[in-house]
Formats: sequence, structure tokens, C-alpha cells
Amino acid sequence: MSEKKIKNDNVAQAIKFALFSASAGIIQVASYAGLVAILKAVTGQEPKHWVCYLPSLILSVLWNFTFNRKFTFKSANNVPVAMLKVALYYLVFTPLSTYLGHVAELAGVIKPVIEGSSMLVNFVTEFIYDKFVVFRGSENTNDIAKKEREKAEKK
Repeated sequence: MSEKKIKNDNVAQAIKFALFSASAGIIQVASYAGLVAILKAVTGQEPKHWVCYLPSLILSVLWNFTFNRKFTFKSANNVPVAMLKVALYYLVFTPLSTYLGHVAELAGVIKPVIEGSSMLVNFVTEFIYDKFVVFRGSENTNDIAKKEREKAEKK
């Protein structure tokens, strides 16, 4: 494979990852805002950041993993193994981002800034981790990639 083709594939992957991450971000922001509103209405108090952050993060992770595995990295690797690797990433990221979000909240930073900062760091670090750890050696191995190769060979 030529260097130009590899570079083009990497750029395409980054764009797809960004688009799927944006859709996961919408899910995270919407679920976070919904939880804040519901909990505030039920308890009459502003909920702690982490109470809304953790469930919204889990929803976005599941969405992002599912679509990026299939369409961005086109991986046919073992789903439980890949999900375990993603879980290991979040075993580090989640407590760290939750703690830093709590510290920021105590310092008076508004929730949307905390959430947006966490999401940006998550986006960059997860792409790198997925590319070089989770899907390393299994990119372009699923049925979608096989069909694309067959179509390219016919040309």
C-alpha cells in the first residue's frame, strides 16, 4: 500500500471518528442535561457533576464503540476483547475525568465547560488509544472492508 493511500485512509478514519464522536457527544450532552433537569426537579437541588456525568459517559461510550468499530476501523476482531480494552481505557479516564470535573466544580467552573473539556480530552485520547491499542492489527478486516477491497480490485 502506498504512503499516500495510508495517509488518506488515516485522514478518512480521523474524520469518521470525529463524526461518530460528535454524535456520541450529542448523546452525552443530551443525557447529561436531561439528568441534571430531572434530578433537580425531583430533589429540588442542583445534582453533583459526577452523578450525571457517569451515566451520560457510559451511554456515549457504547454508542461510539459500536459505530467506530464497524465503520471507522472496520474491525472484525473479537467484540468482548475489544470492549475489554476500551473498558481498560475508561478504567483510567473515568475516575481521572470525574475527579478533575469535581475539582473544577468546587473551583466554580460551570458544568458546560467541565463537560466540554472532558469530552475534548476524551475524543483525542480515545482515538489514539483505539487506533494503536484496541483495533491495532484488525483494521479493515470486517465485511465492509472486504467488499471495498473486492470493488477496488474489479476496477
